[in-house]
Amino acid sequence: MIIISGKPQTFKTKIKVLRAEKNITQEKLAEDIGVSRGTILEIEKGTFNPSLKLAFRISEYFGKKIDDVFEVNKGEFRDE
Repeated sequence: MIIISGKPQTFKTKIKVLRAEKNITQEKLAEDIGVSRGTILEIEKGTFNPSLKLAFRISEYFGKKIDDVFEVNKGEFRDE
């Protein structure tokens, strides 16, 4: 989890939607990119933020740009 101004921040992801479009299970995605199914579950729930390396791996898996898979409210990163 990322902490900004003392508040935890998470990314919104489109992984679940992308998996559904390609009829891919969490287990299959996890196996293909080398992580546990639990990691995929936690990323989809927003309780775990992937490393940049993992975020790129997931994006590449779906043939998308990273910002097409992971969404961040850029206003959350401004100092108050």
